[in-house]
Amino acid sequence: MKLILAIVKPFKLDAVREALTAAGVEAMTASEVKGFGRQKGQTEIYRGAEYEVNFLPKVRLEIIVDDEQVDAACTAIRESAITEKIGDGKIFVLNVEEAIRIRTGETGSAAL
Repeated sequence: MKLILAIVKPFKLDAVREALTAAGVEAMTASEVKGFGRQKGQTEIYRGAEYEVNFLPKVRLEIIVDDEQVDAACTAIRESAITEKIGDGKIFVLNVEEAIRIRTGETGSAAL
């Protein structure tokens, strides 16, 4: 099993969710987060005053899939989240040692 962490732009969340559903991903967790990468924030104007926004709003997705689904899930995320502009986000893939469903006690892939 693998944990896919994806950081995407907030307005791309619905497109990513739909693409992942079409790729066979059954569940995910989404959190609103703030961060910055190479773009180091951006300058905005509010009521005529210019100010710098250091942390930009993003959405963090956490998805656990079987090893066979990793490529399809990552492709779905990338193709649905891309704008070809700076700040599109990142995808990280990590190993998952074990999964346990609290309600039933199922373990491994059955718990997904």
